[in-house]
This record gives sequence, C-alpha cells and structure tokens, in this order.
Amino acid sequence: MSGFVEKPEPMQVPGLVHLHTGKVRDLYRNEAGDLVMVASDRMSAYDWVLPTEIPDKGRVLTQLSLWWFDQLRDIAPHHVISTELPEGAPADWAGRTLICKSLQMVPVECVARGYLTGSGLVEYDASRTVCGLALPEGLSDGSELPAPIFTPATKAAVGEHDENVSYEEVARQVGADTAALLRRTTLDVYARARDIARDRGIILADTKFEFGFEGETLVLADEVLTPDSSRFWPADRWQPGRAQPSYDKQFVRDWLTSAESGWDRRSEQPPPPLPEQVVEATRAKYIEAYERLTGVSWA
Repeated sequence: MSGFVEKPEPMQVPGLVHLHTGKVRDLYRNEAGDLVMVASDRMSAYDWVLPTEIPDKGRVLTQLSLWWFDQLRDIAPHHVISTELPEGAPADWAGRTLICKSLQMVPVECVARGYLTGSGLVEYDASRTVCGLALPEGLSDGSELPAPIFTPATKAAVGEHDENVSYEEVARQVGADTAALLRRTTLDVYARARDIARDRGIILADTKFEFGFEGETLVLADEVLTPDSSRFWPADRWQPGRAQPSYDKQFVRDWLTSAESGWDRRSEQPPPPLPEQVVEATRAKYIEAYERLTGVSWA
C-alpha cells in the first residue's frame, strides 16, 4: 500500500475543470481547452506522497523548468503557452503555474543515463545490463558510462513504481518510428543539458522526460531537468564506488530510512511527518541547484 498520506482536495477556480492530482502537480483544463499545471510543494519518496511539504519547492521546479525549456528550444519545442495566472486563481499559484498545450501524450518515461546508479545499478550488478543494454565489466555506483543510454520506463500511477522496460517493448507499444524519435530526442536533450550543467560544476547523472505530440511534432512536456526528475551531483565531490552527494530529496530518503523516523518502508504504514531540519535542508538543496544552474539568486 502506498500513495497519498493525506490526499489534498483540488482547488475550485472559476473557469477551470480539475483533471488530476499527481504526486506534485495538479492539472486543470481552462475554457480554451488548454491545460493548467500547478506545481505544489508536495514531496514524494518511496512511492508515498508525504504529509509534510517543502516550502517553495513547486516554484523552484517551475522556474527551473522554464529556464531549461529556453535552453533546449532549438532541439525540442516545449508545451508552455503562458505563465500568466488564471483569473480567480489563488495568489499562492503565482510562480508555480503554467498554461500548456494539450498534447497527445506518449505513455513512456523517457530516461537518459550518463552514469550508473539507482535502479540501473541494481540491474547491472545482476546481469551487466541496464534495460537489456549490455555494459562493460568493472563499473560501480557513480561510474560514468561509455556513452549515454536511453532506458525507458512505464509511467506509473500515484502510489505505484515506474518499471524499466526494453527499447523493443517501447517500439511494440508506440511503433518503431516513434520509439526511434523518442530515443534520439531524449539523448540529444540530455547531451545539451549535461554540457550546460558541467559548465556550472554539476554532473547530470540521469534524467527523465515526458513527450507528447502536437500533430506530427514531438513536444517536450511536464517538468524538465529539475531535482525531482534528475540526479544532479556536485562535480567536485564525484567519486565512483559510493553513493554520490546530490541536489535532490536525499535528505528526505535518508531520514525516512533512519532509526530516528521509526518508519519501516516495507510495512503498509504511511511515513511520518518530516522534522524541520530535514525540511530546511531539502529546501536549501533545491534552491542551490536552481541558483548554480541558472546563475540567478532565488531570493
């Protein structure tokens, strides 16, 4: 059992129809038929949406996504139409709301990996493969791969876990031409973002994208290259063979699995509220990632 510890009630805004409450984002449709995507401050870990929010998290994700969309626009068009706040929306939506095109979404999480860690490391240790792709011997946690790889996953519902799938399975689901386009675009976007991050002293270990079609055009959607969808590591502290320090929710994961939390992730009990120091440390890491990547002060 997993999902929301406390599922929020959707905000009622004149002219907007609530479509979906995700782990982090709430999705609405406006009267013009466009999507209105609102990034909350909710935090998820181990397939649970936690009862404690991280202040400013939704704004950081939104503003960082907008910055990246601008950096990537010559490789892949994006889905953002406007950042204007819908009439009648609460003031708290400012800075965390995007008006987006309604796309025909591709039901695949498009993951690019340049380094070995996470679920890829688990598979590699068992079979020397990741998503069925053979990798050389001698790699360890944090190792740079010989070349970036496309390792797609199924898109899971709230409370369920994304599952890695083979490229062949993606081709079976969406067609060979679309699968090839997804792989090529994913790796092109990753390469651009990896180089930009590297220039700022950050390693982009892996990341996931979502795409949709506007007619025949493949469009980059959802969030992009944020600490929620990517692993960012400080380059000056990179050391293969161990878990890397990162700009993400690692403070949350570490506390939840510590004796202090008293929570057993293998149980069916929901995780407890986060202590203030974990909230503050996590918020600081998200803001640090934003500032280092964009060169803009958050304050």
